[in-house]
Amino acid sequence: MVVNRNYLLKNNKMKTKAILMFTAFTIFSLLSCNKQSGLDQASENVADDNAVGDAVFEDISNTVDVADITLSNYQDGIYGKSSVVSDSCPSVTIDHPTDAVWPKTITINYGSGCTGFYDNTRSGKIVIVVTGPRKTTGSVRTITFDNYFFNGIKVEGTKTIESLGYNSNQNMVFSVKLADGKLTLPDGSVIERSVDHQREWIAGFDTKNIWDDEVLITGTSSGVTINNVAYTNTITTALHWTCACKFIVSGVVNIEREGKESVQLDYGTGNCDAVATVTKGDETKQITLKHKYRGMVR
Repeated sequence: MVVNRNYLLKNNKMKTKAILMFTAFTIFSLLSCNKQSGLDQASENVADDNAVGDAVFEDISNTVDVADITLSNYQDGIYGKSSVVSDSCPSVTIDHPTDAVWPKTITINYGSGCTGFYDNTRSGKIVIVVTGPRKTTGSVRTITFDNYFFNGIKVEGTKTIESLGYNSNQNMVFSVKLADGKLTLPDGSVIERSVDHQREWIAGFDTKNIWDDEVLITGTSSGVTINNVAYTNTITTALHWTCACKFIVSGVVNIEREGKESVQLDYGTGNCDAVATVTKGDETKQITLKHKYRGMVR
């Protein structure tokens, strides 16, 4: 049988072309699938880590608010210069460093650890120096930490809360600054954080029931991620924090990283849940918020 040489060449070329087209189509399909699969893991992680950082430091603000209520119930001079007002876990001690009414030092001691609301475990001490009643404009609460851990995360830094008085809405406003903030995670990695926020009290400020407290948070924070990348966070829609919910219920944070495309963390529209969304460019993914570092959650 005689086979036409030109026919074979033509047939082989067609097969080669078909294979190349199939290969190109396969690669394109895989790339398309990868693009649609969601955000890159690094962007999701940075949003997740930021949410944990928010949870840790907002929990401290809540602790200070509880301490203020404890202090308002404390009668000056009755108990002497140092008084234990709670001997459970945590124990709470109020000291007068001088004979003057102010300042006062509140020490909240969780000892070797105890578990409280929302199954959060704390250990070590939070120390608060108070210069005056929180309704007094200019009064300051300076918070430091003595071997303090929140769900296995070591917390360091100096947090300063200053009363700015009432705004035009007749809501009390506080300046909140964090200097040299540092979260050391259970695996030894570190997140650095500085904060310049304002907290506007929109409900519950004048009551002694912490569960009706609601606050709007605005401002910026900055620092270094676990991977040693500088970041700056800007709250573009005020974060709505309420004591009755485990997590921030609404608001948006824009996260900018050095050399990376920005990421937006959206806490939702007010539902008391653990759902948030992360957006990078035109890609969005839903995440579940938590009070623990992602490396601790399996």
